[in-house]
Amino acid sequence: MKFIKNFPALFIPEIKSLVIADLHIGLEYQLFKSGINIPSQVKEMKKTVEKLIKQTKAKRLIILGDVKHDVPGISVQELREIPEFLKSLSRKIKIMICAGNHDSYLKEILPEDIKLHGTKGFKIKNFGFNHGHAWPSKELLTCDYLIISHTHPTIQFTDNFGYRIVEPVWIKSKIDQEKIKERYKVKKTGKLEVVIMPAFNDLLGGTPVNVKTTSDELLGPLLKNDFVDMEIAEIYLLDGTYLGKLKDIH
Repeated sequence: MKFIKNFPALFIPEIKSLVIADLHIGLEYQLFKSGINIPSQVKEMKKTVEKLIKQTKAKRLIILGDVKHDVPGISVQELREIPEFLKSLSRKIKIMICAGNHDSYLKEILPEDIKLHGTKGFKIKNFGFNHGHAWPSKELLTCDYLIISHTHPTIQFTDNFGYRIVEPVWIKSKIDQEKIKERYKVKKTGKLEVVIMPAFNDLLGGTPVNVKTTSDELLGPLLKNDFVDMEIAEIYLLDGTYLGKLKDIH
């Protein structure tokens, strides 16, 4: 698998699949209701996805959840923009979606030719896909690679004057196989290497993984219950820069 340089998108040559996550279409409407007027970004988002499809020659687009933003309802912006966004892309590529925690009512507005998988995820060959807010299905335990999102991972840089910069990052780590075997009552798993994807929508905030926080509500069950070894997690910026292991980043 390959991180696409300077984009929060993943390409898996073995299955000719482009993977993105956390689009949160409709975020602008929520910001508008809070007094912040930002034009809809969905056209630019579509252009970027089309560019990546052309660049990678992908045959399949996998969206790892949170296509929409409003929860538990659905906004006027989402009703207007999501069907056309997906319909336009589906003319160019096969689309598969794993439901995220923001995707209430998404099924009702999807074009007929787009497959929506449940929150436990799905697998293609030895790759498992799960949004990350729910436990993956037992079927995914046989995979060598588990790709999740949901956390919107970032890294926080702080200089000597206290100024802070936050940048989105990729995270690569491994699942604790003994813990996962015990929870699912299985004797054998795949390698279960984990990739945590950055959010595709750059208007979103993120979780600085190098800053301790008392809130773990966005981490999902695998991270919240220490099934992913974050101490040895490798951290990469979107431009491909390897920052090192999380335990060494302060």
